[in-house]
Amino acid sequence: MNVEGKNYRTIWLKEDDETIISIIDQRYLPHKFIIEDLHSVNEVVQAIKDMHVRGAGLIGATAGYGMYLAAIEAGHKNSFDDHLNESAFRLKSARPTAVNPELAVNRQLDAIVKGKTTSEKIKIAKETAVMIADEDAAFCKSIGLHGVKIIERIAAKKKDEPVNILTHCNAGWLAFVDYGSATAPIYEAHERGINVHVWVDETRPRNQGAGLTAWELLNHGVPHTVITDNAGGHLMQHGLADLVITGADRVTRAGDAANKIGTYLKALAAHDNRIPFYVALPSSTFDWNIRDGLEEIKVEERSADEVKYVEGLCEDEIKKVLITPLQSAASNYGFDVTPARLITGLITERGVCKAAEEYISNLFPGKNMYV
Repeated sequence: MNVEGKNYRTIWLKEDDETIISIIDQRYLPHKFIIEDLHSVNEVVQAIKDMHVRGAGLIGATAGYGMYLAAIEAGHKNSFDDHLNESAFRLKSARPTAVNPELAVNRQLDAIVKGKTTSEKIKIAKETAVMIADEDAAFCKSIGLHGVKIIERIAAKKKDEPVNILTHCNAGWLAFVDYGSATAPIYEAHERGINVHVWVDETRPRNQGAGLTAWELLNHGVPHTVITDNAGGHLMQHGLADLVITGADRVTRAGDAANKIGTYLKALAAHDNRIPFYVALPSSTFDWNIRDGLEEIKVEERSADEVKYVEGLCEDEIKKVLITPLQSAASNYGFDVTPARLITGLITERGVCKAAEEYISNLFPGKNMYV
């Protein structure tokens, strides 16, 4: 992603000290662009938990880099394995709904154990972390190449009129290492000169759509309009949305998709108005061990303060403002599950398929059994 004339990924090894992990601290966007350095596993866990980084792909890559720092730290402990395993547990527990951190951590554990010396284990951990990040970017690039065909078909029917795409939360570059999942087809369409316009759900309570997706699209020059979360159904009823593309944090082998709270309602509205509803995801977001999303996906409940307070720019300072009665209780479910029956298709790095176990297993052979 280009930011003020410079290309960035969302996470990288610090150029002058590769024992430090650099990230874009997303808490300050869109008002301030701040790079944060992470020096320890503790700092990585906190960054994931408190959403300095967020989005399925990015927190997976961050957990992978966290295991690299864990290996460095373990080299100074009495028991290398004990510290590594403790760090692995903490990284996997930081954001429980997304599957990507668990897969990244397990991949690191499988790789690190092959090292014979401490220095070799650290080297393997570093190489594996970089590999996980590179794969995430490459997968998202491929998602864009497959997903753009859907936009092209709609554009051919609309001729010179814009293709209006509605998205929810942020499944963009900031949610992955690069390109994004839901935004990858949009960026690819824009690069090809297709006339696209994006309806950006504000996405309460943390406003990742209004703050992050809009900032991304603005930097990339993609026409967009921020809307309230409740406006999507109205737009669909009046023919103002041609397509819905969202991301996902965990998708079952049968196609149920957990994503930011409110996604299910968009799927219902799209279904009622016969508008295609696609979920874009890299294969690292599939949980091959579960089938029933409603029963088997653990939905994270976050702090009530995220509902009761909003943050924004006031006189060049980011300030927090209470919007409810102080004594009122608030509930904050972070995700909901959209059943496969409401999903038109899944856009993956291997292609587009129906959200059903038969089609998913055909696209990913060898994953049709519990692992």
